[in-house]
Parts: sequence; C-alpha cells; structure tokens
Amino acid sequence: MTRWENWGRNVSATPTAVHRPGSTEEVADLVRQTADRVGRLRPVGSGHSFTAVAAPSDAQVRLDNLTGILRADREAHTVTVAAGTPLHELSPALEHIGLAMINLGDIDRQTISGAIATGTHGTGAGLTGLADAVRGLTIVTGDGTVRRVHRDQDPDLVRLLAVGLGAYGIVTEIELDVMAAYRLRALEQPEPLAAVLDQAEAIAGRHRHFEFYWFPHTERVLTKRNDIAEPGTGRSLPQWRESLDDHLLANVAFEQINRLVTRRPTLAPRINQVSARVLSRREFADASYRVFCTRRDVRFVESEYAIPRAALAPVLRELARWVDASGEHIAFPVEVRFAAADEVALSTAYQRDSAYVAIHQYYRRDASRYFAAFEAIVAEHDGRPHWGKLHTLDADRLAELYPRFREAQALRDEFDPSRVFTNDYLDRVLG
Repeated sequence: MTRWENWGRNVSATPTAVHRPGSTEEVADLVRQTADRVGRLRPVGSGHSFTAVAAPSDAQVRLDNLTGILRADREAHTVTVAAGTPLHELSPALEHIGLAMINLGDIDRQTISGAIATGTHGTGAGLTGLADAVRGLTIVTGDGTVRRVHRDQDPDLVRLLAVGLGAYGIVTEIELDVMAAYRLRALEQPEPLAAVLDQAEAIAGRHRHFEFYWFPHTERVLTKRNDIAEPGTGRSLPQWRESLDDHLLANVAFEQINRLVTRRPTLAPRINQVSARVLSRREFADASYRVFCTRRDVRFVESEYAIPRAALAPVLRELARWVDASGEHIAFPVEVRFAAADEVALSTAYQRDSAYVAIHQYYRRDASRYFAAFEAIVAEHDGRPHWGKLHTLDADRLAELYPRFREAQALRDEFDPSRVFTNDYLDRVLG
C-alpha cells in the first residue's frame, strides 16, 4: 500500500487501493463494486487542499487518466473538459484554440474538478469563482449511476452540485463558460497599509483584478492591479527579471528565509521590515494565465475566510493588533482578494460581495495559535472558510452561514445515501 500526502504535507493517509479509471464507464463500474462491498471510495486531484477533504478512509480514485479538452465551441465560448485536467495544462490548451478562463487564482497545480469542488476563486470585485462558470457536469453517484446535469435543463441543481467537495459523487466531465483569449496588463507596487485599507473597495471596483499582500510586523503592502490589455500593447517581463523576481526571490530566497525563521522566529519582524522596504514597482503584460498564476515552491499551510467587504478593514486591523501583542513571529504575507456575489449554493461568496483574507505559515512551523486567533476574528463577521483550507467549523455552524446548507445535505442523501464517498472531514462539515 502506498502512502498519500497532500501538497502542504499536513495531511496523509494510506489508501487500501489506488484506482486510475480511464473513462466515465470505468468510474461507474468502480463505484458499483465499492458499493457492493460496502466500501468507501474517495476521489483526489492534485492534493493541493490543506484540509483533509481528499483524504481516503478506504480506497482512493485518481483521475490522472481523465484529462484534456473534450469539446470546444469557440463561437459560444464553452468547453467541456475531463475532470482530471490540471489547470496548468488547461490554460495553455485553451490558449492554443483562442480561448481562456474568465478568472483564475494564483496557483494552477489543482485539477479543474478539485478546484471547482472546493470553491477555488481568483480576485476581481466584479468576477465570481470558478464554480460559477460551470454550465454542466457528468457525475457518477453513490450507486454507480451516471448523471448528466446541465444549466439549460436544471440550473438550480448545477448550482447545488458545483461546489460539492466530492460528496455527491465523482465528477468526470465539466462544461465551462470561457472567453476569448486575452492579455492582462499588470501593475505591482508597494503602498502604505492604511491608505490601501481606506480605499480597498474603491480600488477593487476600478480594476478587473485587484489584490494585495500585507507584511505582518509592518505597515506596508504589495498591491497588484490587473486589467485587460489592448491588443499589441504592453511588454512581457524580461526573462532575467522574471527569473529574479518569481524564482530566485519568491522561491529560493523565501525558502531560505523561512528555514532561518523556523530556527530563529524572532528574526521574522526584522526580515519583513527589510522586505517591505525593498519592494519595487513593476509593470508588464502577458497572456492572462501567465499573469494570474505564479510558481510556488515554498511549502506552507493556509487558512482563508470570505467576509463581507465592509469587514475587511476591521478584520485586518484586529489581526495586526493580535500579531503585535501575541509574540508570534509571522514571515508569510497575508493575502487579500475580492469576489462578486454568486448563486452557487456552497460558494463562499453565495449572495454576498466578498473580501477574502488568507493567512499562511511555513509547513515546518506550528500554525495552530495564529490560525485559531484568525478564525476567532473572522467569526465575529460571519466568515465562511474556504473548503480546501484549514478551519475548525462543523456542520452546525456552517448551516448558519449558508442559507441553502440543508438543501445540500438533502442532495447528498439523494446522491450518496450509503456514504460511499465520505471521509472524516465530510462527516464533520456536512454532518
């Protein structure tokens, strides 16, 4: 038996078997066999969730053999994608046929099905998460039945299934709304924290994408504004600058900083203060996915909550006060993003324009005290946790945060009454 471990190395399991089906029919046969033996079968993508959402309690199914674009309609701007397709393969494949994802997060190691199932999002005050782009999907339910659900016939069911945590079944195909391929013009620059907090919602409203990173123990942030570039305008970063910024500094040097801070935590404030002072402005343009996504070699664990936008400044100020008073030494920046309200039942932005606050800790350091304090702060503002990032909420509390939570539970009873797809995490968060 092979031990499985997630990317953050904080969750591991030893599945009794690992299956790699090559078609929807093979998935259905596998589910029927598992149900007949009263077993459990947990789908896993790239393992980039920090929660135990993908951890198997029995057998594991990997969709490595279900990849690629299956169908594309360039005029309608839709594609059907095999569920195991990694985002870092999907984006170049879309570009090849003149299409692109409407929005993406800053990490592209996830599979398309895993990213959608856990509510992955990018940033943009007028844009929604990946799940809101789902037009239809093919899913194998707990008794091996293959169901094809589409927005044209049953839009409400699609909204219930899209962020599904793998609890309703194994998704094998997904139809998505996409758009014509486009370039983004990026502006990144250091700014004062207080000024950005005072204007954050207004700035986010003026740009297609806006996010910022606050360096704990400082009053400085790095802001990122991205807007669609006019054809033929803007230049890509020189190769030397890209290698310097995104590889040597953001990964090689940052890894060494975190190793040093792990041995000597009290150095973190001084290092962050120096880092914040040496931040520089840069402007460039490139294909959208190359601007969205950055290489991440430094391993970490993460917690992220969606909060009402009006709560952003109070939350960050309270977090800053806690960091200063706690004696904790935090090397990782705090990431802030934005999203528009959507109608996806278990989306963290369900019917609420949202700001997202994400905190990180190097995977070799203890994050428990820092993450607990953060969770207590966002709880005062009805924060909704990212399903794939660390949190301690259970079904009772989540039912208070999601108006359609009971409907989602009922749908799980319909699609998987025998709990073929369950694990300890799903039992906790869905009941």
